[in-house]
Amino acid sequence: MKQRSYLALEDIEVSFPTRKGPFVAVKQVDLSIDKGEFVALIGHSGCGKSTLLNVIAGLVKPSRGVVFLDGEVVDRPGPDRAVIFQDHSLLPWLTVEENVRLAVDKTASGKSRGERRDWVMHNLELVHMAHAATKRPSEISGGMKQRVGIARAIAMTPRVLLMDEPFGALDALTRASLQDAVMEIQNQLNNTVVMITHDVDEAVLLADRVVMMTNGPAAGIGEDIRIDLPRPRNRIEAAETSAYNHARHEILHFLHQRYSNPLDKVA
Repeated sequence: MKQRSYLALEDIEVSFPTRKGPFVAVKQVDLSIDKGEFVALIGHSGCGKSTLLNVIAGLVKPSRGVVFLDGEVVDRPGPDRAVIFQDHSLLPWLTVEENVRLAVDKTASGKSRGERRDWVMHNLELVHMAHAATKRPSEISGGMKQRVGIARAIAMTPRVLLMDEPFGALDALTRASLQDAVMEIQNQLNNTVVMITHDVDEAVLLADRVVMMTNGPAAGIGEDIRIDLPRPRNRIEAAETSAYNHARHEILHFLHQRYSNPLDKVA
């Protein structure tokens, strides 16, 4: 029997009831991800990226198929899969430290009060936000709030980090800064990451593999390419390599080809 990858999606189908009958969002999706691998999901709006991410998170149950994480069936939410959304969802009445502490208290029951505080500050230091530990969300910028959201997620020591367009609402400079922060964290922690993005350059810069989704309904995996760039990565140096530009071209070609196909536009 073939051994499964660390994270394995097997024959995943998700359908939702509508007045006109079942709407099939994704169909026959098979995806294997190794431990420590960074995978980016990319595709046009409505192609099922968020649906797949929610299936991995246990927030949506597939109509067919199974998700395995380290050999265990995923069928409900759990702290071993932390999700970072585009909206940071920080509690406005709590400080930065207290927002991260909420996650730590739920996942570090065996640690003393002092150990928990040290762990909170350690994770805030990873995202360069320790200096703002006593501030409330209203006192920091959007990019800083998202850094706190990342710190809260990694403080849970999840087996898989799920990111749903975490930088989509940010300006270009802030987005680049957070991309660099994610690369730095990945280099230190070697997290298993699944990230949704619409940004081709972001996908190529951050990911080990880019999985391209076909247009919905009944979306599936169109292509799956490996990004042959060594780590740690420098965005300027990477952008000047043939491997970066080849991957970027392949993704753009796929997305343009799917968008141009009139059969994919049929509702």
